[in-house]
Amino acid sequence: MQTLPSSKHIVALASAQRTVDATSSTIDSPLTKGVHVIIDVTSINAVTPSVTPHIQGYDVASATWYDILVGAAITTVSQVVLRVYPGCIAVANLVANDAMPPQFRISIVHGDADAIDYSVGVITLL
Repeated sequence: MQTLPSSKHIVALASAQRTVDATSSTIDSPLTKGVHVIIDVTSINAVTPSVTPHIQGYDVASATWYDILVGAAITTVSQVVLRVYPGCIAVANLVANDAMPPQFRISIVHGDADAIDYSVGVITLL
């Protein structure tokens, strides 16, 4: 019987109250085919907070980041799961039929300076 490598569970951004854009460290995972990215908003401390998650890949030739999947703006206490995997049925702002590059990151863009508490977890899929 062959043992397959296991998926990784990564804390991309620990739970914290934030008012400005946040970006995870670069995640090096050359065997990863896909990911689940879990954004868990636990508290909203203002009237109109908004965060938009981006799953981004790295292009070594241009040394730039590019969007693989951009989620819809999150404005309420909720848990949102974004999925990227080859062969998935694409769903706008939630699921991308794509493969992950060897280096990627998660970027959360704030719509304004209102406080919002959230964490971002990543599950790599082989």
